[in-house]
Amino acid sequence: MAEEQYDWASLGIDTTKPSIARTYDVVLRGKDNFEVDRTFVAEIVKIIPEIYDVAAYNREILGRGVRYLAGEAGIRQFLDLGSGLPTVQNTHQVAQATAPGARVVYVDNDPIVLAHGRALLAENADTTVITADVREPEKILAHPDVRRLIDFDRPVGVMLVGILHHLHDDEDPQGIVETLMAAVPSGSHLFVTSFCASSQEAVDAEVQYQGMLGTGRFRTPEEITRYFDGLDLLDPGVVPLPLWRPDGDVPDELTVGQRLMYGGIARKP
Repeated sequence: MAEEQYDWASLGIDTTKPSIARTYDVVLRGKDNFEVDRTFVAEIVKIIPEIYDVAAYNREILGRGVRYLAGEAGIRQFLDLGSGLPTVQNTHQVAQATAPGARVVYVDNDPIVLAHGRALLAENADTTVITADVREPEKILAHPDVRRLIDFDRPVGVMLVGILHHLHDDEDPQGIVETLMAAVPSGSHLFVTSFCASSQEAVDAEVQYQGMLGTGRFRTPEEITRYFDGLDLLDPGVVPLPLWRPDGDVPDELTVGQRLMYGGIARKP
């Protein structure tokens, strides 16, 4: 994406600072990013050479998790918070391939996500994208486009895949999860993945994220598991991403990158 190609500032897009959505797009090898985002990722690569693989692990568990939710769990509506830029194997593509007619609402606070997402989803009546901040869950739950597609009397797949680690402790990520899950009925599911303080490299990466991106909290497995309090955690629990119901064989000893993010899914009783 060429910075000079459009008047990005008029769209509310700051090309002088890296953004969460665009840096994730970099590591997914997308094209919707700027030099400042690529520079940030280059610094992370110095600490976590596998960071591109980590993005792939996160995308792969998204696919496995959504296939489970839309298939075995019977979920037909999804609220994907902090969704990032549209790329391959998006939530709506996986869900609707498994269960045609499944409804998906993407939520992100980066205006570039809205700009690209609306164009891609223009012909998909069962999917939309809204600009909103995950730190304001009540506003998300009340948003007219959310209310139009999501029936809160029926089970919902609440997805916080790769977003809670971008909330500081004083932004109360636990409270945000609890607010969202209080709004959905029994049979709903919570799907979370998050950076984990699983190695010295992870601790070092947290310093770099905080310094350059302003966010990035690498929490312990116990802290991540706490998001599922009051819910029925599905096997195999909260684990490194490659270990959550893998499609193939997984090495006995995981690398730093394979342990960098943990995730899990739980059902609301």
